[in-house]
Amino acid sequence: MSKIQVMSDNLANKIAAGEVVERISSVVKELVENSIDAKSKCINIDLVDSGTKSIKVTDDGIGMDHDDASMCFLRHATSKLLKEDDLFFIDTLGFRGEAIPSIASVSKVELNTSQGSIGTHIVIHGGETIIDEASAARRGTIMEVTDLFYNTPARLKYLKSDATELANVTSFIEKLALSRPDISFLLTNNDKRIVFTSGSGELLKAIHEIYGYSVSSNMIEVSISTDDYDVFGYICKPVILKSNRNHMTTIVNGRCVRNNEINKAINDGYFTFKPDIKYPVVVLTIETDPTLIDVNIHPSKQDIKFSKIDVLKDSLTKEISSSLKRTLLIPKVEVKVPDTYYNEITMPEVFEEEVPYQETKQETLDFKENFASAKEEVNVSSDREVLENEIIKKLELYPAGVVFGTYIIAQNDEGMYLIDQHAAQERINYEKVLHALASDKVFTTSLLIPITIELSSSEYLKIKENMNILEELGFKVGDFGVNTFIVKEHPTWLRVGLETESTKRIFDIIIEGKYLFDRVKFQDHIAATMACKMSVKGNEAITLEQAETLLDDLVLCDNPYNCPHGRPTIITFTKYELERMFKRVMN
Repeated sequence: MSKIQVMSDNLANKIAAGEVVERISSVVKELVENSIDAKSKCINIDLVDSGTKSIKVTDDGIGMDHDDASMCFLRHATSKLLKEDDLFFIDTLGFRGEAIPSIASVSKVELNTSQGSIGTHIVIHGGETIIDEASAARRGTIMEVTDLFYNTPARLKYLKSDATELANVTSFIEKLALSRPDISFLLTNNDKRIVFTSGSGELLKAIHEIYGYSVSSNMIEVSISTDDYDVFGYICKPVILKSNRNHMTTIVNGRCVRNNEINKAINDGYFTFKPDIKYPVVVLTIETDPTLIDVNIHPSKQDIKFSKIDVLKDSLTKEISSSLKRTLLIPKVEVKVPDTYYNEITMPEVFEEEVPYQETKQETLDFKENFASAKEEVNVSSDREVLENEIIKKLELYPAGVVFGTYIIAQNDEGMYLIDQHAAQERINYEKVLHALASDKVFTTSLLIPITIELSSSEYLKIKENMNILEELGFKVGDFGVNTFIVKEHPTWLRVGLETESTKRIFDIIIEGKYLFDRVKFQDHIAATMACKMSVKGNEAITLEQAETLLDDLVLCDNPYNCPHGRPTIITFTKYELERMFKRVMN
């Protein structure tokens, strides 16, 4: 008897479920994406105990007839991919035909669906059909999954805690709502509303509904168009940063995806505007020809490959960097704005019991008008203004003192400013060194007493291999005995008195090998390192005359808002905000 046999469909589905259905959020993802593909405009996701007991997805889409409802539980049955060439023109979220049969094989599923006439009611337990009958004619689909993994206990025990599973579902629905601002989403857990979006079609409004006013009011619009890609979306100002990449949302042809190269390009756009360990809130939609991307990499369909990705990455980095330079604000220490400002832009409560399902998309406020109105009132009351580079260069800041030997207090007619003296001078020196490194002409100075640098054999060989880099930087270096170099000239941008220390640090940077093959980042790394060494430290006393010179130089920088490592250099209290705190004004 042959040892090799064809496994049953039910066993194949259970094996496939290991890839398609990993956790609660995987089930929610597959069901909700099917609702989106069915052209739904309102989608409800109701969980019981974070989905461990029940996951119910209700939509108002096109629904299915009886034959399609039965077929959807068969492995590799799909209406979205009919021939081989369709793989190159995928425009739906689902297409494999694996998700529904995989879910049904490891849970109890109840389906109610209709195209507006006779409905279909199907119940399946562990892949076996229990009920198949006619039902009510409500247009759309309701699919409820209960007792997930009840027949695969090994899989069940690897589910995380209810809180973790709910957090994963919430994160997914938030990203999905950002990818489709034209669809109204409602997520509840044990009848408690977790996420709601109105389906207005406005991306900025969806960002406001997901992240709140503090984030949405600090977003910058970006737009890019190349021969192959059209990009639109919003990036946050560096005052809004997160501790992980979870808030970097990339949407390609309507699909939320993960791509490390795109994330790196976004991060590179924030280079020097933020610390390396912090990440921005970004929502970018990318539209391209389906033939330029491949989503058929993993059953989750969240990994993606791009053709011509170098052009896309370069465009993203440049646009993000230039947008930050054009519109960056000085961080403000603000008095809490009266609730009336927020109430004007808060959406009314919907999806309450007395509101019919069909009415959930009704809008009672125009988002754009009210959002602009709220911001305008704040502008009037707190003298908020967009300090673009050309405007900040005209600021006249008068130093009034130094606090803790670290923070310069300055003022003008608009308000009071606090400046971190080390971060500010670090920015000034950074740009000075960077401009010198970028110059075609290198200015050097000869040393009366040459600098000798002794290294280990491996370090010596590393420097020997990269002698051209030292020459390009302006160093004249020669051999001086065993594993030793002698430095006879150095570039003029080295700070007087720190020549030896700075030269050794540059040697160390070359030995480390970081960014050696990326000249722009390599020079930036040197400039940031040298700027730190050259700058006045915290708790180091400076005179008011020195403070005044520092402020005059700071406002003339290309980016006066951050040090090279992303820390802010300056924050402000407006005059109005100070008067609010001291109760001189009461509104």
